[in-house]
Amino acid sequence: MSYPYLSDVIKDLTGIDLPLPIATFGLLVACAILAGGECLKRELARLYASERIGPAHKRVKGEDGVVSEVAVPPQEIVNDLSFIVVLVGVVGARLFHILEHTDQFMADPWSMIFSRSGLSVFGGLILGTVAGVICVRRWKLPIRPLLDAVAPAMMLGYALGRIGCQVSGDGDWGIAANMALKPAWLPTWFWAQTYDNNIFGEVLAAPGVYPTSVYETVMALACFALLWALRKHRFLSGWLFSVYLVLAGLERLLIEQIRVNPKMALGGLQASQAEIVAVVLTLAGLLGLALLSRRVSAVARPIPAAPQA
Repeated sequence: MSYPYLSDVIKDLTGIDLPLPIATFGLLVACAILAGGECLKRELARLYASERIGPAHKRVKGEDGVVSEVAVPPQEIVNDLSFIVVLVGVVGARLFHILEHTDQFMADPWSMIFSRSGLSVFGGLILGTVAGVICVRRWKLPIRPLLDAVAPAMMLGYALGRIGCQVSGDGDWGIAANMALKPAWLPTWFWAQTYDNNIFGEVLAAPGVYPTSVYETVMALACFALLWALRKHRFLSGWLFSVYLVLAGLERLLIEQIRVNPKMALGGLQASQAEIVAVVLTLAGLLGLALLSRRVSAVARPIPAAPQA
């Protein structure tokens, strides 16, 4: 069963039909952003207290209209950073989705641009990360330590965001489930779902499709736990973010094998956009691990701010 709107949840629980057109996907994504932001604040506060990262430098306008630069603890810029990254990330997610479905876009561009569905996670990840790096440089913070700090938060946000996909039934499901392969001890809902009342109004034949959003939530939470456990590593800065890239790439590469996504021709091979990006992320992460897997002194030292552009 899917619950595209909050009113659907209330009706199913109480039988009361209330006009509450609040999208459950948006609501859960908002929760994911808040949770990821809180996670990032805690990690930045830890790094700042241990002098492994310095303050952020922000420009503020005084009452006299004079703009001056002030130093603030890095965790205080998280709200601004989250707002910018999310805003640019949504644009990137929609752009990558359009690039993946150019035929639909050419047929009806406005409906795709303003649709309530149709977002590419990797598009949001790539453009959102670029926007975040630009902000970090502007605030004179070191980029690699910030990427390390944000890695667990990004994975946590991804896990919670996928719950929104599952609850709303936004189309991020898998191919038809093969019930002959289901282990006897596994609950049926974990193997196949029909997503009744999904946001598209699409009818899926029984027994249903693989609930890939559930699998991604489980895998992403496991990856978050691993990243959180490794956050006090003694390798060079950027090492943890490289681990994140490998985990994010492999997780998506695995799930794409049972997901419904359009394929494109690539050198004689058929691959989805997500598979291509997943391979690139994994290779980038492996390269980062190869370059940054060198232990540094156990004594934490302050990391200089990034040079002003």
